[in-house]
Amino acid sequence: MSLPLLPTSLVGSYAQPEWLIDRAKLAGRFPPRTRQKELWRIPEEFLEEAWDDATIYAIHEQERAGLDIVTDGEMRRESYSNRFATALNGVDMDNHGTALDRSGEPVPVPRVTGEISRRHAVQVRDVQFMKQHTDKATKITVPGPFTMSQQAQDDYYGDPEALALAYAGAVNEEIKDLFAAGADVVQLDEPYMQARPDKARAYGLKALERALEGVTGTTALHICFGYAHLIHERPEGYSFLPELAASNVKQISIETAQSKLDTKVLETLPGKTIILGVLDLSTHEVETPETVAARIRRGLEHAPKDKIIVAPDCGLKYLPREVAFGTMKAMADGARIVREELA
Repeated sequence: MSLPLLPTSLVGSYAQPEWLIDRAKLAGRFPPRTRQKELWRIPEEFLEEAWDDATIYAIHEQERAGLDIVTDGEMRRESYSNRFATALNGVDMDNHGTALDRSGEPVPVPRVTGEISRRHAVQVRDVQFMKQHTDKATKITVPGPFTMSQQAQDDYYGDPEALALAYAGAVNEEIKDLFAAGADVVQLDEPYMQARPDKARAYGLKALERALEGVTGTTALHICFGYAHLIHERPEGYSFLPELAASNVKQISIETAQSKLDTKVLETLPGKTIILGVLDLSTHEVETPETVAARIRRGLEHAPKDKIIVAPDCGLKYLPREVAFGTMKAMADGARIVREELA
């Protein structure tokens, strides 16, 4: 990838159009862990074409805002995790299980009744389609194995570590295929490493290493406090972050804006590229480029300028479309301000 200093990128998701998905229903519940096809407004026979059109729109909006690394906006997904998690062998799709969400509420989840394995490549076409519609560097996201293991009811393995490692094997195959399809960056989403740090220390890191086994491309890991639309209270710091310093993942995505995170914590991740979250997504107010620039400068106090990628705190999925675009452009403009200062 040929990128400028302080390149800009989404964490993954962009705001889906109202004509594609029922945004009110989407926002009124926890992120789906099982498939919830009733959210889509398009008849199933036209849905693939609609997803393609929405993806072209999401790519165009990122380019129009001036982003350097683009994603597919996760237009094809009801949530960041359920599309991949429900496409695997070993999951009973007719009889769901129940697990506690990170908020402590019981939610429907995939019920594991057999050996977890990948039936087929899930997102390879997503990468191929994205590459057809942009000349920018590209990133694709996959749910991490530890998080998927926490979002499932295990009626087969009887061992949480074995379940996480089984998911990791499936993720490993997918990552390799995504790089083969042309992805420049593959990001694993692992919010539950922050939500359940003791379990993450016990076997989450082991699952992460299994997922990255034999992978040679640029990998990223997103660890966060949850969507601001749903999780309003933010702790002052991460309960699980320095542990990632010894992992093989190349980039770590963290949020600093809404939580007003002490960026000194970046010093605990030497050698890692930091995907620095600089957009507070708890508000529909479009922040200014100057506000974004100030947050980037806070990151630069504790990380080298060539080791920072500028990004939102989390996905833009729940923002109104005009707010999502405005904040994304402010982010790109804020990065440009600091880039010119450094030059």
